[in-house]
Amino acid sequence: MGRPIRTRRQATLASLAAELGVSRTTVSNAYNRPDQLSPELRRRVLETARRLGYPGPDPVARSLRTRKAGAVGLLLTENLSYAFRDPAAVGVLEGLALACEDAGVGLHLVPASPGNEDVAAVHRAGVDGFVVYSVPDDDPHLGAVLERPVPTVIVDQPRVDGVDRVGPDDAAAVTAMAEHLISLGHRQIGVLCMRLARERNDDFVSIQRQSAAHFHVQRIRLEALAAAFSAAGVDWATVPVVERFDHTVDDGASAARQLLDAYPQVTAVICTSDILALGALAEAERRGLRVPQDLTVTGFDGITEAERSGLTTVHQPVLEKGKAAGKLLLSSADRVGPKVITLQTELRVGRTSAPPRTAEERWFGP
Repeated sequence: MGRPIRTRRQATLASLAAELGVSRTTVSNAYNRPDQLSPELRRRVLETARRLGYPGPDPVARSLRTRKAGAVGLLLTENLSYAFRDPAAVGVLEGLALACEDAGVGLHLVPASPGNEDVAAVHRAGVDGFVVYSVPDDDPHLGAVLERPVPTVIVDQPRVDGVDRVGPDDAAAVTAMAEHLISLGHRQIGVLCMRLARERNDDFVSIQRQSAAHFHVQRIRLEALAAAFSAAGVDWATVPVVERFDHTVDDGASAARQLLDAYPQVTAVICTSDILALGALAEAERRGLRVPQDLTVTGFDGITEAERSGLTTVHQPVLEKGKAAGKLLLSSADRVGPKVITLQTELRVGRTSAPPRTAEERWFGP
């Protein structure tokens, strides 16, 4: 029978302090308040801790004592992989991470998959505040966040009275795009939009569904398009709008296919995101349509892939958006009352927009 394995008892804060002949407060300060010690004393504490196997102060015990978790929670009502797959989401996440790095706090992702009504992840999250990224106004996870007694900043949507928010002026940004297309002469248009509500709809969208959309960014962009084109003499009720629940290039392509099959006369496809627009460009190529001679395509976001493709789009500073949200959250204790930060956007006219084809021009479509 083999001899039992002996393990060295893990050093504690008290035993480390006794070994060094200093107070427990001095040891704690070496980890949590290094400015309170001389560089030489802190070096001696940390070296002795490594030699004795002391792992540092218990973060759970510290959080119970200070009532601070040392982390910011990011709520996004998507699958976790979305934060690392969608270019605009990646930019926001990077900006938020940079703000957390500057403040010396961690970042805790709190994903809530579409259709998931369980808000336990919000209740369990050990965070000092939440950044809520682009959720519908009726999402139960948002309600759970707002019930927590911690500061909250909303990125993009929804708009909640009394809650900090960061985002662009969507109406002004989309109006600039609409005026660009109107000035080119486009009146036969179609729209591809991201999801409008929590229930799936991969089809044409009625006026009623547009006006009742729970994702207010999409609602505002559609309303701005409607106002601008109505002023130019276009009956918005005749403009086809196709919605996609999932946000991928393939979904953009299938939405464009659905739109162009039913309305081959459209001369411009306006997309409420660059991802959908990249899909529309792929579908135009598949159909043998020349862009922009036969079909104008526009987007929104200004992601790198859109820039490479020469897409006419609205550029918004997604990295700055995440960074501004993080700074706003982490400074909330220093002010009274909610704050709204409106980010600047820029219409970038690329190679995918031009005047509409005329009846005399040969159309290379199917």
